[in-house]
Amino acid sequence: MSKAKYVTGLRAVEQLLSQRNVEVRKVFAEYQAANPRVAAVIAQANSRGIDVQSANRARLQQISGETRHQGVVAEISRSAVMDEAELRSMVESRLTEADSAPLLLLILDGIQDPHNLGACLRTADAAGVDAVVIPRHGAAGLGPTVSKVASGAAESLKFAAVANCGRVLGWLREYGVIVIGTSDGGERSLFECDLRSPLALVMGHEEAGLRKGMLDRCDIVANLPMSGVVSSLNVSVATGVCLYEAMRQRGLESGAK
Repeated sequence: MSKAKYVTGLRAVEQLLSQRNVEVRKVFAEYQAANPRVAAVIAQANSRGIDVQSANRARLQQISGETRHQGVVAEISRSAVMDEAELRSMVESRLTEADSAPLLLLILDGIQDPHNLGACLRTADAAGVDAVVIPRHGAAGLGPTVSKVASGAAESLKFAAVANCGRVLGWLREYGVIVIGTSDGGERSLFECDLRSPLALVMGHEEAGLRKGMLDRCDIVANLPMSGVVSSLNVSVATGVCLYEAMRQRGLESGAK
């Protein structure tokens, strides 16, 4: 059975209400708020027949656990996060599909900051990623902050939490999925890599990057060329660059603009 989850913030709740594939059970809103966007959220929820309950700021904080809720909290029904077996079944199914875009997975190995995770999810959704994979332990997981930053992507993307990301890379390679890790010391530029085949893109910890055990399981370790004085990019920015390069290459191949 799916569990209740709370999403805070105007942008995130607006995105949820515009999606038909997410079950919004209830909206709590600060009716006395002077913000016209709160009033618009209330009207949109009412138009969809969603129960809207008045709540003051203290009550909204109590419900969501967030102080920066912007006067609105949505209660949604979220399907269970995939485990490794379910992820494997999804990958097997996607690899046998004809006339569809090549598989694209984003594996985040040890992202600690929920703001970074939320930003990665938002970009992954925009770039057409099939699923995002994280380790079950030792990393940021889904929560109100992630949902707020992701602006609806955390509820629409397929998401898997696994015990061992390295093992996942192993069977992905057995299936013929190209595994590309990212590192400042990568042997080639990402822009020299062919990203049009079924692909798993692996991003590492904010400070330490990819662990050696993960690097050893990659087919290619790529870098992002740096022309300025900074030596590296924030992980969510680097993820965006990598995913949009994959999107660009695949779009050019299919003739899309």
